[in-house]
Amino acid sequence: MKKGIAGRDFLSVDDFSAEEIKAIFARAADMKERPVRYRRSLEGKYVALLFEKPSLRTRTTFTVGVGQLGGQSLTLTPADINLGKRESVFDVAKNLERMVDGIMIRTFAHDICVSLANNSDIPVINGLTDLEHPCQALADFFTIQEHRRNLRKLRIVYIGDGNNVAHSLLLTAGKLGATMWLGTPAVYAPDKKIMERACELAGKTGGLIAWTEDPVEAMRNADVVYTDAWTSMGQETEAEQRRKIFARYQVNRDLFGHAKPDALFMHCLPAHRGEEVTDEIIDSRNSVVFDQAENRLHVQKAIMHGLLRS
Repeated sequence: MKKGIAGRDFLSVDDFSAEEIKAIFARAADMKERPVRYRRSLEGKYVALLFEKPSLRTRTTFTVGVGQLGGQSLTLTPADINLGKRESVFDVAKNLERMVDGIMIRTFAHDICVSLANNSDIPVINGLTDLEHPCQALADFFTIQEHRRNLRKLRIVYIGDGNNVAHSLLLTAGKLGATMWLGTPAVYAPDKKIMERACELAGKTGGLIAWTEDPVEAMRNADVVYTDAWTSMGQETEAEQRRKIFARYQVNRDLFGHAKPDALFMHCLPAHRGEEVTDEIIDSRNSVVFDQAENRLHVQKAIMHGLLRS
């Protein structure tokens, strides 16, 4: 990977150009095939992992990833920091920039992530906010590329809640010139500004971004079908209302039947089985959900390799 992204932050998919994303994919593929070549990439580097939300995949893949690259990680939870309450984001940023070489944060408000980056002189990586999940989206498109090669020839469909994952997928599709359809209820459509930006990017790259309220229309002839939980962390009080609204967006045999027979099924996990997806779909031969989960490790290693090396 070129020196171009060294020292930068990764808060949004929009922080990287299409060429930089493709370089990350190439590096991730090499790391996956020949991990030993990179075992000293981050030797002597320390990465602080800040968690304001629970985590399985993000915590594991970043912890293991830093270690596999020869660095060390330090996990900090709300009990240690409690950002903005026990200690201001500004003070946390100014302390950590003197102690570690990079920060990964998994939090709620995107503004916290931005403030942390604006007030520190070391790279900050967005491990998830309520607005975006950029590491997930890059791992997802890397996974699609592994299975289907040419992203530009695919109809990628997202069904369900127009949430942070959908936002990052939209931006990635726009950057890479892919065709992406979204089928969501109007009340849970993606953020308008992100949709506009994704459409703007697609207009430059030859891609297509489209939205419909009809899940069947979105699903027709899909090469890739993606869904996510209807209720995200912090929205638990809305769960029952959301179940009613999203009922017809469940990815089950009937709905998936409108996709191509060999369509990939994707989910960022954790899955609420029996809600947004049925067992027969997530456990089917079409499913690549655990490939996605593994590829978080390889893609995040490639991102850290690019950002944190001197």
